[in-house]
Amino acid sequence: MASMLMNPLRSCPPVNAAWADCCPDLVASYSYGVVLFTFVFPLTLSVSVSPVQTKSKKTLAKPGVKNIVLVDGVRTPFLTSGTTYADLMPHDLARAALQGLLHRTSLPKDAVDYVIYGTVIQEVKTSNVAREASLGAGFSDKIPCHTVTMACISSNVAMTTGTSGMIAAGQCDAIVAGGVEFMSDVPIRHSRKMRKTMLALNRAKTLGQRLSLIGSIRMAHLTPELPAVAEFSTAETMGHSADRLAAAFGVSRLEQDEFALRSHTLAKQAQDSGLLSDVISFKVPGRDMVSKDNGIRPSSMEQLAKLKPAFIKPHGTVTAANSSFLTDGASAVLIMSEEKALAMGYKPKAYLRDFVYVSQDPKDQLLLGPTYGTPKVLERAGLTMNDIDVFEFHEAFAGQIMANLKAMDSDWFAQTYMGRKTKVGTPPMEKFNLWGGSLSLGHPFGATGCRLVTTVAHRLQKEGGQYGLVAACAAGGQVT
Repeated sequence: MASMLMNPLRSCPPVNAAWADCCPDLVASYSYGVVLFTFVFPLTLSVSVSPVQTKSKKTLAKPGVKNIVLVDGVRTPFLTSGTTYADLMPHDLARAALQGLLHRTSLPKDAVDYVIYGTVIQEVKTSNVAREASLGAGFSDKIPCHTVTMACISSNVAMTTGTSGMIAAGQCDAIVAGGVEFMSDVPIRHSRKMRKTMLALNRAKTLGQRLSLIGSIRMAHLTPELPAVAEFSTAETMGHSADRLAAAFGVSRLEQDEFALRSHTLAKQAQDSGLLSDVISFKVPGRDMVSKDNGIRPSSMEQLAKLKPAFIKPHGTVTAANSSFLTDGASAVLIMSEEKALAMGYKPKAYLRDFVYVSQDPKDQLLLGPTYGTPKVLERAGLTMNDIDVFEFHEAFAGQIMANLKAMDSDWFAQTYMGRKTKVGTPPMEKFNLWGGSLSLGHPFGATGCRLVTTVAHRLQKEGGQYGLVAACAAGGQVT
């Protein structure tokens, strides 16, 4: 999926009726922008916003279509799995994100029409984590909630479901979307044979039947089924796919390590400078208060070079250091119709203008979603790469990012695989993931989409941009 964001605060004087009539993209604040989303499988989310200037770029408002705005977004600190959050459950993190959003926005709890959450690996006790988190955060029990899943773009789906499916359709005026992932504790199943035996035991009516079933159990039945980040259709882990993709596009180990180091270095700079303002403090029950992501670890090229291949051994180029790591965390955003936001006194941070979901071959092109989704969302918005001021791409692997950049810069790839006459072009690195990315900040599968969109909005304001583009790849060869 690719998506477009637009900054409504760019070069605006105080809001008045005249501005509302002549420049609908610039109403209601001094610096909010436009975000374009590109969702592709693999997911690509793209958000675009334009800088504050004397003269704004063109508006993307559509006649007869509601303006939909991002009011604000927050997230818990993203922590390496198995650390401070280890004893919690997913709904605990989601609840914390929702409470943080309520506190940040001073939102009345009855002002929300719907809550949607994304997650990937579901906790069986809270299958509808959106509902459990909403109730735990103190929202009214009259507010409907549902949970969606679409691999690493699950919270992207939550956002677009709320915007195009509910607000644009007139069903709602205000929705909360978010995502959560908790990799410290994932469901581990008994083997299928053991499950069948246990279910049969539950139905057995006589002692003899029970004893017979118990006697049929063999040691092999006790082997558990462990979850894996692997494609069901190909049985290949995403790390293997990333390694093969890097090899196909000639992405060297050196290039991957350099990009990983860049991500961690930029994330550390952003953290130290207070730019990661979407992060809320969270008092973990029985443990310390956490206020920062803990996976940001700037290193050196010499140290990175010492790591061995993690997936294709011994000649692969994907390592633990140039891959995103298993992460716990949750995010939440408040999205409204512009009319509702202004009526409640909010100054929105960005317009959510458009989005695209695409999908490709889940084997050889599993992680190439951004390449496919970006030109589509740009064409829908009538923009070019040069119009985009802020790019935020999900960093699943450094090799995945570099492969996409090479594909986007190839006329041959565009003509051979995309049916296009020319390449879409490469995002300038001076506009690309300037506050770090998933490699350094962490990647709680279901929560990353909201982080990307909120980051684009904040960067647009900070950098004076108008258009932002978000792109993210996901399992199954899909992208938003």
